[in-house]
Amino acid sequence: MASIFTKIVQGEIPSYKIAEDDNYYAFLDIFPLAKGHTLVIPKKEIDYLFDLDDETLSGLNVFAKRVAKAIDKTIECKRVGVVVLGLEVPHAHIHLIPLQSEADACFSKPKLKLSEEEFKEIAEKISSAFE
Repeated sequence: MASIFTKIVQGEIPSYKIAEDDNYYAFLDIFPLAKGHTLVIPKKEIDYLFDLDDETLSGLNVFAKRVAKAIDKTIECKRVGVVVLGLEVPHAHIHLIPLQSEADACFSKPKLKLSEEEFKEIAEKISSAFE
């Protein structure tokens, strides 16, 4: 059975897309720790990040860097943090989180509740800065 992320890539489940190319997809986390919290995934469904072949893993990181630069340009933050947990969805992914402090990357804290309009506005802003 396909992961929820594969269903997002295939358009079966809607997402707030930030960027996409032939191999990778970036979209807003719907349970964000901060405004602009983005997930970056390979389109190929592999459960564990370190099971990705070297080319896919390096490509994922380069794609994530481009997304992080777009987040940094458009979301006020001191830095864009990178977190890999990989426990909640069986599809390799990277969290890019706009940070004001280390506490902003604490996954046990309550998630933000944003409206559909806020998600759309944030996604459009970051997407427009993606190069």
